[in-house]
Amino acid sequence: MSDNAALPRLPMTRPSIDEATIAGVVEVLRSGWITSGPKVSEFQNALSQLFGGRPVRAFNSGTCTMEIALRIAGIGAGDEVITTPLSWVATSNVILEVGATPVFVDIDPVTRNIDLQRVEAAITPRTKAILPVDLAGLPVDRDVLYALATKHRLRVIEDAAQSIGSSWNGKLIGSTGDFVSFSFHPNKNITTIEGGCLVMNTDAEAKLAEQYRLQGVQRSGYDGMEVDVLGGKFNLTDVAARVGLGQLPHLQTFTAQRRELARCYHELLSAQPDLQLGLPPADFTHSNWHMFQVVLPEQRLSVPRATIMAELDAAGIGTGVHYPPIHLFALYQRLGFRAGQFPLAEYAGRNILTLPLFVGMTPADVARVVDQLGRSLRSHLA
Repeated sequence: MSDNAALPRLPMTRPSIDEATIAGVVEVLRSGWITSGPKVSEFQNALSQLFGGRPVRAFNSGTCTMEIALRIAGIGAGDEVITTPLSWVATSNVILEVGATPVFVDIDPVTRNIDLQRVEAAITPRTKAILPVDLAGLPVDRDVLYALATKHRLRVIEDAAQSIGSSWNGKLIGSTGDFVSFSFHPNKNITTIEGGCLVMNTDAEAKLAEQYRLQGVQRSGYDGMEVDVLGGKFNLTDVAARVGLGQLPHLQTFTAQRRELARCYHELLSAQPDLQLGLPPADFTHSNWHMFQVVLPEQRLSVPRATIMAELDAAGIGTGVHYPPIHLFALYQRLGFRAGQFPLAEYAGRNILTLPLFVGMTPADVARVVDQLGRSLRSHLA
């Protein structure tokens, strides 16, 4: 048996859920109230407290939160929304879902977030909002972002799906800004199994979000019901909310642990310059290190990225790709997008590789990943 075979498999990510939370879920199941109820309200209140008292509503995904924010902002057919081509496809799918048009702007090659210096040139009379993404948990520059939005009177829907626990100028992401959307998918820094939340500005927006969350319904008294907007079925369950309530107190600790693992990656990778890796900026102040990503040296590799991933997989190490450029998917090519429009995002999309990073890891696990990655790359460097 090889050394690798003797080691436990190291997935790309894994949630950390304590026994108290598991017991709490059992209590909810035994209570008989398992869909939206008191635990959802408790979770929303805890999130609101985290974000400085701002109105927060919980949902069954971090995708519908963005769609609902767009609807609350009145964005629809004929409108344009500026966003990044390097994200999970949901970021732009929600723009299409409300009938608006996504306008992509290429990325900054260092942060791999949308290049805010390019945004102004993409603004037209039809532009109504900017939808930036904090890729891997690294915040977009909020000062530049909101200066642009204020100058051009644009709404901002922050796709902060990956950046809970991140901050900007000492303020937690979500505690300031316009609409802020978070995801609690199992691969995020805290989870509700599936779910998300939307941070808003006013109680009126929160009330409208509640309507969009459940079929547009407004209730009054014992038997009053009215529907005046077209809503969907996006409510979070009490079971999921109880998981979130168990996760939330660990957010600060989880963030600190992820930052230490990221430091370890940086130290070990800097000692192996032959890897020729493009690293994200070493930001241990703002970023929550949702993911640790590298960019493979395309010009020097004699094999495609999939070969490197397969070799890591054979060594018991999981990896991922976050993300293929959105505009190259068939759906978006049918809308007129084409290869070559956003070369920086396309280069990153071909070569980006997400390595394991989760709070259950140890520095020894990081060393194992770096060692195997180094072996694979050195064997294929031209």
